[in-house]
Amino acid sequence: MKAIKTVGLILFIQGFCFFNGIFFSATYSLQQETVTARIADEAKRKLFLQAAHSLLEEKDISVFSFVTGLQKIFEEVNQSQVNEYGITQEEILELSMRRGNQFSLARVDSLYVGQDAISNFKKKAWQDYASWLEGRKFDSSDALRNQLQEIAIKINQYAIINQVGFDRYQVKDLTYTLTKASAAGPVQSNHILFLVLTIGLCVAGALLYILPKLNLPPGIKNNGIYFNAMKNTGWLGMLTGTWLILFYVVLYFYPEYMTQWITLVDPVSKALNGNEAGRFFLYGFIYTLCILVMGVRMLIHYRHSKYQVLRTCSVMFFQTAFAFLIPEILIRLNKPYFDFKNIWPLDYSFFFDSRISELISAGTIGLFMLGWGIALIIMGVPVLVYFFGKRWYCSWVCGCGGLAETLGDPYRQLSNKTLKAWKIERWMIHSVLVFAVVMTAGVIYTYWTGASWFLFFDSYQLREVYGVFIGVGFAGVVGTGFYPLMGNRVWCRFGCPLAAYLGIIQRFKSRFRITTNGGQCISCGNCSTYCEMGIDVRWYAQRGQNIVRSSCVGCGVCSSVCPRGVLNLEVKAEDGRFGKPILVGNNNIGIAAAQPKKASWTK
Repeated sequence: MKAIKTVGLILFIQGFCFFNGIFFSATYSLQQETVTARIADEAKRKLFLQAAHSLLEEKDISVFSFVTGLQKIFEEVNQSQVNEYGITQEEILELSMRRGNQFSLARVDSLYVGQDAISNFKKKAWQDYASWLEGRKFDSSDALRNQLQEIAIKINQYAIINQVGFDRYQVKDLTYTLTKASAAGPVQSNHILFLVLTIGLCVAGALLYILPKLNLPPGIKNNGIYFNAMKNTGWLGMLTGTWLILFYVVLYFYPEYMTQWITLVDPVSKALNGNEAGRFFLYGFIYTLCILVMGVRMLIHYRHSKYQVLRTCSVMFFQTAFAFLIPEILIRLNKPYFDFKNIWPLDYSFFFDSRISELISAGTIGLFMLGWGIALIIMGVPVLVYFFGKRWYCSWVCGCGGLAETLGDPYRQLSNKTLKAWKIERWMIHSVLVFAVVMTAGVIYTYWTGASWFLFFDSYQLREVYGVFIGVGFAGVVGTGFYPLMGNRVWCRFGCPLAAYLGIIQRFKSRFRITTNGGQCISCGNCSTYCEMGIDVRWYAQRGQNIVRSSCVGCGVCSSVCPRGVLNLEVKAEDGRFGKPILVGNNNIGIAAAQPKKASWTK
C-alpha cells in the first residue's frame, strides 16, 4: 500500500509540474487577421492597427512581452483620442469668461458651432457632464473656471475613452482574447495529450494516494496532524497557500497570462457548451474535479459515519450537476447561464440590471429562473432553515461549502477558536451582509429609475467595489487561498452574506440544534479541534448545553470525531433549544440557563 501511495504522489507531482510548466510554453505573434476578427468597431480597429505596427512585426515573443505590447497600444490609442477630442485650456477659458460668472449650456453651443464629429462630441460631453451647472452663479470667473476644469478632466478621462477609445473593460477583454488567439505552442497542437499529462496525472495520482486508506480500519485517523508540514501551517502548507493565492489573483485580475491553461480545456468546453473555454470554465472544471477527487477522500475518511457519507455525496452531486454541467448545457441550448442552487446574496449579481434583462429577454425559462431565484430568497431559505438549520445549504448544497468540506478538510483544525476571533467574525460577516443589502438596493433602484445615485452612493461604483473586494478578494483569494493558513471555512465564517442570513434565522427561528450529554464528556477536545467554524464545542459539551450558534453549519464532524457519542445533531420542536441545565463538574448539579434568576437547584 505504501508503494501505491508513493506512485500516486509521484504522478501528482509530475502532473502538477507539467501544469505549471505549460504556463510558459507558448510564444505569441499578433496577426492583422486576428485583430480584424476580434475588434468589431471599424474606427477603433483602424486606430489599433495604426498603433500596432511594431507589435505586428514581432514574432514568437513571450507572453509578458506580448501583453506589455498590447497595453502600450491601447494607451497610445486612448491618448491620441484624448489629444484629438479633449477639452483644451483655451476652451475652458472661453466658457468661463462669457456672461459674467454664470454658466449656461448656450455658451457651449455658441463655442462649438461646427457640425463635425469633434464639435458634436464636445457639445454632447458638456451636456452630459455639466448640465447640473446650468444657471448656477459663481463668486468669480476663477471659481467658475476651476469648476469647468474639473469637469473637463472627467470628460478627457472618461467620456472620450468610453466613447471613441477603448475603456478599461474593453482593454481587459481584448487583451485576453488577442493573447489567447495569438498563442502558438505544444498545447495548441495536442490538447488531449497535455490535458492527460497535467490534470489527468494529478487526478490519477491523487486517487492512488487516497485509495489505500481503505485498508485502514474505519474511524478518524488524525495522528500526528500537528506535526505535518502541510496540515499545520508548515513550509508545505505555506507554499500551497501561496500557490492558491497567486492562482486566484491571476484568474481574476490577469487572465491573459493563463491562456495556456485555458486552452488546455478547450475540448471539454466545446463538448459541453460548443464554445472555446474561458477562464471561468477552467475554474469551474478544476473546482469540480477537486470536489470529486477530495470527496472520495472524505468518503473513505468518514466512512464510519452514514451522515458524512450522505453529506459528501450531496455536495459532489450538486457541484457536478447544478453548478457545472447544467449551466454549460443551458449555454449550448442558447439559454442564460444559471446555477439553480446559487442564492442571493451569495450570488450578489442576481439583481444586476444586465442579469435581469437577460433573464426577461430569454422568455418563459428566463422568467422561471428569475422567479426561482426570488422564491429561494423569500420562501426557500427561511422554511428550509426552520426545519433543517443552515446545514441544508452550507453543508449539503453550497459549492463554497463543498470545496471547504472536501479540498479543505485536511485544514479544518486550523480555524481560530478564541473569543476574539468570534467577535471579529460576528462584526465582519454581518457587515458584509449589510453591504450586500445596500448594494442590491442601489442596483434595483437604478434598474427601475435609471438613476445611478442611491442615497450617497453611485450604485455602479458600489457594485464594482463589492465585486472586487468581496466577490473576488474575500470569497476567492482569501476564501480559498487561506485554507492552509486559517482553516477551510474562512469565507463561510467571516465573509459569506448568505451564511449570515441563514445564521440569523437558525439562531432565532429553527428546530435544529446539536444536543450534548455532558455526563459522558471526557474533555478530549476532538470536537473543538475539528470544528471548522471556530466553535469551542467542548465548552458546551462539558456543561451538557445545546449548541445553538448562528455560525454552525451542521457539518457533524464534531459528532463524528467524538469517541463517547456525546454530540448529536437533532431536529425537534423549538421548545428546549435554550435553557437546558448546565452541568457543573461531575456532580450533576445544574441550573436553568434561560432563567438564572428563578433557577431551582436539584441533585
